Amino acid sequence: MSALEEVSVQMSVVLGSTRLPIRHILTMGRGAMIPLDCGYDDPSELHVNGTLIALGKVLVNGDRMSLEITQMVERGG
Repeated sequence: MSALEEVSVQMSVVLGSTRLPIRHILTMGRGAMIPLDCGYDDPSELHVNGTLIALGKVLVNGDRMSLEITQMVERGG
């Protein structure tokens, strides 16, 4: 096993985003709904160390969630 295989990276799945005034955020409590800029069938984004690398579909199996990669994002170079 190479040393590279032991390097940890931060992975995040982004469902969508939104912009809200701070006054709205300060009044939020448990159960608050935050509207996102995406639809049910829109792909979610997989970011590794803050860089978008893939798109995918969120899957739910019981109480577990996962991301099925549907497309790798080409990086400019």
